[in-house]
Amino acid sequence: MMNILILGANGKIARQAEKLFLKETNDNLVYFLRNSKRLANQASERVTVIEGDATKANQIADAITKYHIDTVYANLAGPMEKFAQEIIKAMEVTDLKKLIFIASLGVHDEVPGKFGEWNNRELKDYLPPYKTAVKLITASNLNYVIIRPAWLTDKDEIDYEITNTGEPFKGTEVSRKSVASFVVKASHSSEYDRQDIGLNKPNTDGDKPSFM
Repeated sequence: MMNILILGANGKIARQAEKLFLKETNDNLVYFLRNSKRLANQASERVTVIEGDATKANQIADAITKYHIDTVYANLAGPMEKFAQEIIKAMEVTDLKKLIFIASLGVHDEVPGKFGEWNNRELKDYLPPYKTAVKLITASNLNYVIIRPAWLTDKDEIDYEITNTGEPFKGTEVSRKSVASFVVKASHSSEYDRQDIGLNKPNTDGDKPSFM
């Protein structure tokens, strides 16, 4: 059993992960989000819902200390560079090592071919903050697991393959449930520590995702 702090707990991938954590593990979860009222009805014996700002290291650190957190899972949207800086600061001051961080495909210019060209056009303003965040995390001493998912679907399936840093990204899409499943797996294993991983559904190669 572990205590998991989920930053951005109302996000679509995070909500899927929360269901899997509760179903497949004995972990206790702390949902950390700007407006705690959004998930107040989720509070239970194993779920604590708190209000917090992930751009403030002291608030993250307070949650880590108060709830005896073993792993931070960050699933955030917004000022990614600031998030990364503050998460690292909070984890260093509390001497916590394990971080799972959702990034984006394309941060390493790893997406090949026409799909890569299309992806870069679509995400041209979106990628730079993610690139900086990933650089900050990989330069830290944390036992990070960075996840770079393909374009996301809401399919009710768990079907994924991984690519490592330095390898061409495969496929064009992956379900949020698949990403969530990998989050749960990585939380309970050191196999992927200090790895930066691409995640996609097999056999979805193409010039763009099928739903675009």
